[in-house]
Amino acid sequence: MHNMKSRALVALAVVAVVVAACGSSSSSTDWKTATTAGSGGVDAVCAAGKTEGTVNLIATPPDWANYGQMITDFTAKYSIKVVSDQPDADSQTEIDTAKQLAGTGRQPDIFDLGTVVALAHTDIYAPYQVATWKDIPATNKEASGLWYNNYSGFESIGYDASLGDITKMSDLADPKYKGKVALNGDPLKASAGFNGVVLAALANGGSADNIQPGIDFMKKLSDSGNLLPVDPAPATIASGQTPIVIDWTYNNGAQITALKPKGITWKVVVPADAAPVAAFYNSAINKDAAHPAAARCWMEYAFSDAGQNTWLKGFAMPVRLGAMTTAGTLDKTALAAVNPPAAAPVVMTAAQTDAAKKILTTGWTFITIK
Repeated sequence: MHNMKSRALVALAVVAVVVAACGSSSSSTDWKTATTAGSGGVDAVCAAGKTEGTVNLIATPPDWANYGQMITDFTAKYSIKVVSDQPDADSQTEIDTAKQLAGTGRQPDIFDLGTVVALAHTDIYAPYQVATWKDIPATNKEASGLWYNNYSGFESIGYDASLGDITKMSDLADPKYKGKVALNGDPLKASAGFNGVVLAALANGGSADNIQPGIDFMKKLSDSGNLLPVDPAPATIASGQTPIVIDWTYNNGAQITALKPKGITWKVVVPADAAPVAAFYNSAINKDAAHPAAARCWMEYAFSDAGQNTWLKGFAMPVRLGAMTTAGTLDKTALAAVNPPAAAPVVMTAAQTDAAKKILTTGWTFITIK
């Protein structure tokens, strides 16, 4: 998925609530243009969503940031069917699919996007401010509610413990790991792959403004045969095809429990020889949503305490982390399991990402990950 998120998550401002048009009851509200749940609150928008009966998601695989549990719990609470299409699609494919299916009723109602793609397509989102809007820091949202950061992770190395301890990016160059290292996705298309190169750059004297050392390190791994031309997935990890994976903590973390019944002890480490690298994904409502009330109900649930803790249980850091910590509603056990690094993470700006992409376009020619 997404083939393509720091952390001082403190609410910076209280945003005035804009009352949704057309009155307070779900029957008289035009949910396609509603910018808040209105005076009827979450109950009203979700009652209308239940009447619609369905919400269409895209690029939300069940083992990515605990989306499987999010979908199950949402349906159980609101009796709204969730259709999860193209679970392994990347962010650009989400946008392309929405345009291709516009007006058919099968178009995605909700997007889950990497930041670069999210910022490039704001014209197709519907502004909406969830009930917990004030808890989302101003730097983590578009002011009118077109998009907002939802969850974040750290680039990490997940590995089969039987291979021995891996603590640093430099460990991956060891000849004993020939044919064992996988990067999650083509860095020109996937956020996880792109930030894996950033992590490699930081471990080799580079920076957010200079990712060339990261490209050079990955080329070294490729030339030695250590880096596989394989996009890792739960199946390739379970089979032993990709026993070392560079990916987000929430993807690698999900494998700890999944692999235990198979007798595989999966360890996850944020490398010690680089500053941690993080990036947010973003939620947005398709303005062409076929199920506009159900879409808004989904957003309300995802940004509620329950939804945010669900992402946290999937090793993803929710955007309302700061406010929920203050309020005492954060799942402390889940946070301890994530064990986020103490050091401030490097988060690429849009300008840094654009510059890095240009370097990758000419420099990433030595391996095709698919």
